[in-house]
Parts: sequence; C-alpha cells; structure tokens
Amino acid sequence: MTAPDLSPAFAKARKAAAGLRQVEESTWYGTPALKVGGKGFMRVKDAETLVLMCPLEEKELLIEAAPEIYFETDHYKGWAAILVRAARITDAELARRLEVAWRLKAPRRLLKDR
Repeated sequence: MTAPDLSPAFAKARKAAAGLRQVEESTWYGTPALKVGGKGFMRVKDAETLVLMCPLEEKELLIEAAPEIYFETDHYKGWAAILVRAARITDAELARRLEVAWRLKAPRRLLKDR
C-alpha cells in the first residue's frame, strides 16, 4: 500500500507562509511541517488536513464561525492546535492563520523585528 501524497497540502501551506521570516521546512510526527526557531507551528496531518497552532481562545470561535474549514478531534481538545481542511481554506485565510501560528512559536527577537 502506498502512502498518501501529502505534497499538495504542504505546497499550499508553504506558499501561504512565504512572507514569514526564518521558516524552516522540516518534519513533525513524521509528516511535512513548518517550523520557526526549531518549533513547529504547522504540519500536514494527512492529505486533506493541516494542523496549525492556534490560541485556545480563538479555536472555538473559528470552529463555530467556519466549521467547513476548521474542526478538531478528541485528540486535539484542550490543545492550542486546530485542524484545517486544506482544500476549503483560501490562500489569504491560510496566510493569516499561519501568521498567528508563527507568532505563537517565533523567538522574541523575530517578533520585535516584525
């Protein structure tokens, strides 16, 4: 059995994160990921789903406002991460959410420069 192709979802995230500084392409839990300062802020969960770091106080609001895009499973309840349907999110919205996720993990010196 062949593994699902994660490259389209990762390419979409990589493109949306292009404006963020010092983003590293890496892996996290064995899947493609974006990191800053060695800390992950986005990874591909599967061919259709991205995992983005997200402030807990925003998570419920996003899921309620756009359940066709944002969701969570029991595994992510209580964690500052949100699941995103890659095919449903616009490039502009993904770029905004990636910047929020990047800010959560970026070193202070990068945040001061931004």
